[in-house]
Amino acid sequence: MKSFIKNFSYTLVSNFVSLLVSTLVILIVPKLIGLGEYGYWQLFIFYSAYVGFLHFGWNDGIYLRYGGKEYKDLDKRKFFSQFYMLIILQLLIATVVLIFTKYFISDSNRIFIICMTVLCMIIVNVRYMLLYILQSTNRIKEYAKITIADRILYSILILSFLLVGIREYQLLVIADLIGKGLSLVYAMYICKDIVFRKISSFYFDFKEVLENTSVGIKLMFANIASMLIIGIIRVGIERTWDVSTFGKISLTLNVCNLIMIFINAVGIIMFPLLRRTDEEKLANIYITIKDILIIVLWGTLIAYYPLKFILSAWLPKYSDSLVYMALVFPMCVYEGKMALLINTFLKTMRKEKLILKINLISFGLSLIFTLITTSILNNLNLAILSIVIILAFRCILSEIYISRILMVPVYKDVILELIMVSVFMVVGWFINSFFGVLIYLSAYLIYLFIKRKDIFETFRNVRLIISSKDITQMENVRITRSIL
Repeated sequence: MKSFIKNFSYTLVSNFVSLLVSTLVILIVPKLIGLGEYGYWQLFIFYSAYVGFLHFGWNDGIYLRYGGKEYKDLDKRKFFSQFYMLIILQLLIATVVLIFTKYFISDSNRIFIICMTVLCMIIVNVRYMLLYILQSTNRIKEYAKITIADRILYSILILSFLLVGIREYQLLVIADLIGKGLSLVYAMYICKDIVFRKISSFYFDFKEVLENTSVGIKLMFANIASMLIIGIIRVGIERTWDVSTFGKISLTLNVCNLIMIFINAVGIIMFPLLRRTDEEKLANIYITIKDILIIVLWGTLIAYYPLKFILSAWLPKYSDSLVYMALVFPMCVYEGKMALLINTFLKTMRKEKLILKINLISFGLSLIFTLITTSILNNLNLAILSIVIILAFRCILSEIYISRILMVPVYKDVILELIMVSVFMVVGWFINSFFGVLIYLSAYLIYLFIKRKDIFETFRNVRLIISSKDITQMENVRITRSIL
């Protein structure tokens, strides 16, 4: 427990730094640069979000196969070879993309964005290997230091550019790449016993590559499908309307993603710990984390009301898009549950195929919704609303599967959560006053009252975990709740 709290404090600090930087970027940058510049900058961020998939599951396989192991027990020579083989692969992909860009793209802004995205791909994917090694072996302190270094350098450069009057998106992109690049150098220093070895230590280990990619590619495709659930809708918006509208909607989504930073802080350290946990304890841990998480997330949604007021006053030219926060803010609940709870437990139980299956179904649904709402109906409201509908569908489907695996009850909570989401969205969309806060707060208190027994049992479980008492007591609580 002491180790968990210590690692959580490291990730909390690193994610708090990320929160500050994200707040700076989300609140200050759109205030100072034009809509077109902001739109192109968001386009780079959008493209660069997908470069992590061009290692073809290599890094994901390492994360899954070596999760829970000790760093000192790793074969450093093997990882040294894997590291430089990955660099070679990334350089080959970069060369192909740049040649294609030279002959088939004419827009100078898009050429610049693609070139910078290629550079981002090399830096990010190489750095991911080192970060995944540290994360999977529970070296959370070092992982956090690298993340902090990246975001601090980025924020310093962004602030410097803005203070001297620079408003071009190109330099904002370069600032991001410098931050990532220098953090890669720092990661290489931390993992120097892997990265810096004699050249004679290198060997082409294609068997290891195939084992990692064969395991990781399922998770990689699952992650691609997961990102495309929202990504395909954003593409539909960008293609149907314009880059300025794309930038405005991106701002709204970015505000929602701020809440995810703290959730990810816990998710990062959960996986290596759960991999070292007996399987019979997973159901009890799942229920405990789920009840705590959902209570926190529903309470966090109250932040929508002051956030909307502050952002509307601070960014008046984006005020027309901030109304969509009422529709997309509940994505924090469903994305939070997926990131911290469901995906972490499924990866712990090595259910990558199930994750892939669920995400592919959800992506297919997203594609259908995008075509209908953007191409056929040409309705921006429905396009944005579909984001939460699809994320809710994916989360509910995932919970049904995991309930069958762990034998835990979910249907009562699913119904309650759908009611809470509906109340929040209807109130946020139609009532633009303090009265809306009171209505949602009342619904939240009613929810807590209905869940009062589960909440009491959950905190009882937490006390048992902290005091390291016999898991049988927690098992009895789980069985009782299953019966109820």
